Amino acid sequence: GKRKRLNTSVLYDSDESEDSDILVRKVFAKRQCIMDEDESSEEQQPDKTCPAENVSINRKQKVFAKLKELARQRATRTSCSSENCEDSNGEAEIEEEPLCHLPLTPTEGSETDSDSMKDFIVEEEEDDDDSTEHVKRLLTLLTFVVVVLVNSGYIAFFPVSRCDHYVHFKRIVKAFLINAIDDTFLSSLYDGTRQKKYAQDMLLSLHYLDDRFIQPRLENLISRSRWKDRYKERVDCYPDVRIILKNPKNMSCQACELNRYCKFNVLLSGKLYNSRTLEADDFMSDDKQVLQVGMVCANRTRVYHHLKHFKYKLYVDCSSVTELDGVEDEPVKDTVERLFSQLEDSGWIQKRYNDLEDYMNDADSFQEEK
Repeated sequence: GKRKRLNTSVLYDSDESEDSDILVRKVFAKRQCIMDEDESSEEQQPDKTCPAENVSINRKQKVFAKLKELARQRATRTSCSSENCEDSNGEAEIEEEPLCHLPLTPTEGSETDSDSMKDFIVEEEEDDDDSTEHVKRLLTLLTFVVVVLVNSGYIAFFPVSRCDHYVHFKRIVKAFLINAIDDTFLSSLYDGTRQKKYAQDMLLSLHYLDDRFIQPRLENLISRSRWKDRYKERVDCYPDVRIILKNPKNMSCQACELNRYCKFNVLLSGKLYNSRTLEADDFMSDDKQVLQVGMVCANRTRVYHHLKHFKYKLYVDCSSVTELDGVEDEPVKDTVERLFSQLEDSGWIQKRYNDLEDYMNDADSFQEEK
């Protein structure tokens, strides 16, 4: 079809005296983009082509009122400017086009347009800046609260590690080898004395073992059982267990205290130890407990005990390795590196890690007690 001819508006110089030498400049523009004082109230409504879909009616009215004022100021400035009187109509059209896009970024207009719209545009940018600053303040406050809670011991928070599980396990083995030679190493890790990266990595891996591998599975095993607290405390305290098949007897199970066909004796023994430093307590070191339980409680005891005392058993094995080493007068670091390489090359570390995975799989697949 034929291209429609644009309606034109002519802006005259404000000086209408006969002596005025100022040339009259005609400006051709799209009619719907010029806000003239004499236009009807209908034309003062926001144009549908402007990008204001998510803006309220009141805001639209304010925006276009400001646009109208800016258009009037621009018209006055244009008519009074003698430097630009020789511009072509094409240039005039290019200058006037940004008026249709004023709600957009200031880079789409000329420098004069940018200056005219500065206050209007910055108003929205300041709102965005305020929102951003508000979010930043909230994040800073949240971080501060978490740090305070961690330092106070109310929560255990450690960054999510992307290391392979086996990498964590090897760090733990190395930490246990060091502590077997220097028995203050683990305690200095937990009390924050050691701040070097290798020490912090070991501490992270120790927490990873406790908080991600072991503790969730122990809690799951307990929550799905009918164990009494007294029995659980006994299993927690003794690092050694033997489960022996005996002649069956219909009686109250000493784990859940329900009437069961009990045919297993659970023998608990060993020294009490600190769950962090793994230091053993010699008090009542020869104490033993013998408890009669049913088949389900016996199996649950085996799975639970393996996981509960895995870390201590691993430390005992690492201590045995250092005790059997005959090399003396060697720096601790060199001794640890040498022993660690031997254990890794022989497959000892991999075997212990496989044992841990088997214990975790047993815990994950253990049936709920009926």
